[in-house]
Amino acid sequence: MEKKETKKETNKKNYHNIEIKVEGKEWTDAIGKAFKEKVKKVSVDGFRKGKCPKNIYDKKFGQDYLIDAADLVLQDAYTKALKDNDLVPVVQPEPNLKSLDEKSVTFTFKIITKPEVKISKYRDLGIKPNEVKVTKEEIDHEIGHLLERFEELVNKDENGKVENGDVAVIDFEGFKDGEPFEGGKGENYSLEIGSGTFIPGFEEQLIGMKSGDEKDIKVTFPEDYMEESLKGKEVTFKVKVHEIKTKEKRELDEDFFFDLGIEGVNDEESLRKEVEANIKANKDMEEENKYIDRLLEAVSKNVEVDIPEEMVNEEVERLFRRTEQQMAMQGISLDLYYQVTKSTEKDLKDQLEKEAYQNVLYRLMLEEIMNIEKIEVTESDAMEEAKRLAERYQMELDAFLNEFGGIEMVQYDQEMRKTIELLKELNK
Repeated sequence: MEKKETKKETNKKNYHNIEIKVEGKEWTDAIGKAFKEKVKKVSVDGFRKGKCPKNIYDKKFGQDYLIDAADLVLQDAYTKALKDNDLVPVVQPEPNLKSLDEKSVTFTFKIITKPEVKISKYRDLGIKPNEVKVTKEEIDHEIGHLLERFEELVNKDENGKVENGDVAVIDFEGFKDGEPFEGGKGENYSLEIGSGTFIPGFEEQLIGMKSGDEKDIKVTFPEDYMEESLKGKEVTFKVKVHEIKTKEKRELDEDFFFDLGIEGVNDEESLRKEVEANIKANKDMEEENKYIDRLLEAVSKNVEVDIPEEMVNEEVERLFRRTEQQMAMQGISLDLYYQVTKSTEKDLKDQLEKEAYQNVLYRLMLEEIMNIEKIEVTESDAMEEAKRLAERYQMELDAFLNEFGGIEMVQYDQEMRKTIELLKELNK
């Protein structure tokens, strides 16, 4: 295997066009292996399957196995390109097949390495964290939420009527053009009035009904309803109310504190202290994240770097996959998202581009500070952190490392965290 570096595509120091030629025994062996697999899949008159001679195969099918042979040597060629030129890529390159025949195969790789980063200042930037305070109104608001969360549903008496905020236990069946439609029937369904769970106009028409009442409710499905056959259609629901339940407000009494089940909280004073501590902890964390963002933004204004478009594109793809996973966890597919937002995959990726650029910029910036300040984390320290995290997430160590990307990623993550902590210290 021989190599030669061609003239660089641009004058940027971090762009490298490398050419690798594979020939001789390595290439012959690859061709033999590829042909052996290919010939197993064809039948040729006069020969047992898999026993057709190469010259006969070539005449009948051509040398299509050469592409498979190129695939077999590609990874080794790429590894050699990096090793011989002492290069560490920042994005996965796309190889180009320059030439291919029985004698040799030649690949070219555009390898992009880390761009030069210059930081004029990252100390004493005048960026300070804001003081966090918890107001009485915030504590009252949170206690109000707790009281609502522990509200109990109690049955109204037989003369009670459905009101907004009540829960009506109903039977219903929907009819379109006098015929029942699929998915339009339910029995003993608990519906909170005002929740907006049902089609617009349905819940409002239940108001005023009593237990045992029956009623026909007419509604029109929205034009953007998911089921095509029901879009914009007027339907009638036959409804019967079985029970009406109303929410019973809770008081700050002994029963409430027992139900709350928080150790050490048994009266209003201890509850207010607990709530205040929780609010402050959340606000502290939120302010910490905002402070780090302000600090990184301030440092970035003192950075000179020419970020390769390919690095940003790769980060866009990572963010895109993350977004897809987050939507899937909420039961939303990308196709549904595009339909509802009247957008496309390109629109979504365009929205992610600004965040992607910032992520890459901050990463390069922190790596440069890490290098200047000689911040390092040993592999043994990284392993201890990996064990701690694996235990925290209740995972086997090997499974955690596989999910995280290996011990090197744990090491890198710790180094980045230490760099951010140092930045905070340098700007106190």
